[in-house]
Order: sequence, then structure tokens, then C-alpha cells
Amino acid sequence: MKTAYLILENGITFKGKAFGAEQEALGEIVFTTAMTGYLETLTDPSYYGQIVLQTFPLIGNYGVIPEDFESKRISLFAYIVKYPCDQPSNFRSKESLDELLKRHKIPGLCGIDTRKLTKIIRTHGVLNGKIMYIEPTERDREEAAMYKLSGPVKQVSRPGEGQCNELAANSLKKIALINCGAKGGIEDALVKRACKVMHYTHEASVSEILSSRPAGVLLSNGPGDPSDPANRQTIETIRELDKKGIPIMGICLGHQLLALAKGFSTRKMKFGHRGANQAVKDTTTGRVYITSQNHGYEVDVNTENECIKGMFINVNDGTNEGLDYGLSFSVQFHPEAQGGPLDTSFLFDRFLERLEKIDVSINGDYPYALR
Repeated sequence: MKTAYLILENGITFKGKAFGAEQEALGEIVFTTAMTGYLETLTDPSYYGQIVLQTFPLIGNYGVIPEDFESKRISLFAYIVKYPCDQPSNFRSKESLDELLKRHKIPGLCGIDTRKLTKIIRTHGVLNGKIMYIEPTERDREEAAMYKLSGPVKQVSRPGEGQCNELAANSLKKIALINCGAKGGIEDALVKRACKVMHYTHEASVSEILSSRPAGVLLSNGPGDPSDPANRQTIETIRELDKKGIPIMGICLGHQLLALAKGFSTRKMKFGHRGANQAVKDTTTGRVYITSQNHGYEVDVNTENECIKGMFINVNDGTNEGLDYGLSFSVQFHPEAQGGPLDTSFLFDRFLERLEKIDVSINGDYPYALR
């Protein structure tokens, strides 16, 4: 393996070995604590613009299984693991992790002290970094420090081809999915519940979305800062849809965008939540669920808004994990949780139950009339 380096914006340098595609990479370094589900991580569009560090040391042991992908592309900018497995053992595997990264032109770095790097991020907060193949200089550190991601949702938002099973094909439960970088598991969860899912990009207008007369709207996950000016149009579209009285469910970035449309604010976290073992508490029942998460921003619930109530909080740090607006609601975690726990998959059922509270008239006009 060729020697490779990682330099952080604070000047700390790691020397390791290269795998995957041989090319330099700049990005925000984030870590995920999930012990499985590396294929779902690699193909999660929410990681666009980031260098992902796996805290679990051995990655790639069950190979590459395209059926488990969350999207067709790898959106992260580089991948850091302690030990990449080059001889996977799985009858479903089609290739190795190294071959997958090469094919998608994604650089990998291995053989560094991943525990040390994780502790640095936990202490100092998320840091930018640069992966390269010659010893880094001060200029490389400055380049890493200046890196800034702008408008990432546009890079991963796609209308999609859509899918439906036999039940969904004739279903009246049409769901408009505003795709800001949606994981495939979200659509799968709706299709399994006999919903017909229609994809719209983040730039879709209110009239475009309403033209198909959806019973509800789902706001997907996605990358970047929710308050990025590039998201203003999407936030305004959500605000107008909400005024129509259409039930809305938000997931991850969708949770944050709905909160912004409702008058809340968001802020960046020190190092975020990324992994498949995040405990969240239902503030109404007191019950705790284990969830899969991937986010670096949170909704600031200190904003005064009497018509909103907390729904979930993170057990570890008390940050907001969900808000209930009555007809609409959103959660910061992933209830579809492909490659993770399914404790909260019932939230999709809750969303469909709320669709029953509206009168969807075939010949009527929006807004829907509340029963």
C-alpha cells in the first residue's frame, strides 16, 4: 500500500496507508460509532462533503452487497478505517471495499490511530482535514482550514424513479417525498405500508407538489447546514405546504427544515450524532428507544413557541430529537434505520394514521378540510 497522510486544520498530522482511489480529498471529518452498516454509511447522501471515520476497527468483512445500498452513488469525499478487510466472507458479496471505493473514485485511508483521531474530534469539535500522498505543508493545513461546504443539498437532491408494490400501485395514499438526499430505506418503509411515493427535488414548487394531490408530504434527510441560504426556497415551500393543512413528516435534515419553517432556529453541534446506538426518550411516555442517527446540527428548542411541544430528547446530551406540531411531526433520527435498530419504525404508521384525520376530496381544492 502507498503511504498517505491526513492533516487536520489545527496542524495535527497522521501517517497511514492508502486504499481505494488514489486522489486527494478535502472535507469535514466526522466519526460514526456504528459497528455494522458500513455499506449504508457509504451510500448515505447525508455524508456529502465529509470525510467519514469509522470508530469500529474492522470494516469490509462482509464485503459489498449492492442490494443494501441506500443510493446508487457514494457521496462522502473520503473514508478512514483502521483495518479494511480485503478478503470478505459473505455469499452475497460482489466485491471488496477497496474495489468499491476505486470504482466510485473515493480515496481511503487506513492504518492510522483512529481512536486518537476520534478523541481529538470529541475534544476540539468537528475539524476539516486533507488526505494526500506527500508530506503535508503549512499550505495544506491552511487549505483544510479554509474548506467550507456550500449548497450540498443541490448535489444530492434527485426526483428519483419511484417504486411501489402491488398494493401501493392502487393505493390512495400518495406521499410526496421531497428528496434532499433521501436514503432508500425511507421509501421502502412507505412502500411496505402500501403508499405510492412520488419524488420531488428540493427545488420543487408548491404547485408542482400539489399537482399530484398527495395525502401527505415527507421531508427526507440530507447533507449540510439546514440554515444554509441555499435552502431558503425549500424552507419557504415547506412553510406554504404547512399552511395548506397537509400532514408533514420530517426525518433528520427534514426535521430541521420543518423546524426552520415553523420559526425555530438551528445550530451546529460540537461533533454531532452518528451511529446506530443513540438513545432517545419520548417526553410524553418516558419510554427510551435506540436509534440510528447521522447529523451535525440540532434544533434550538429554546425558541419560544407555545404551539409546539417536545416529542423526543437525546438521553446522552438532552438535545432535541423530535417535535410534534399536532398534525405534522418530525424526528432527528432515522426510523427506517437500515443497517440499524428498528425501534421507532412505528413512526411511519403514526404518520399514516394522521393522514386519516384529513378529508382528501378527489374534486375538492386545497387546503384539505380538517374533519
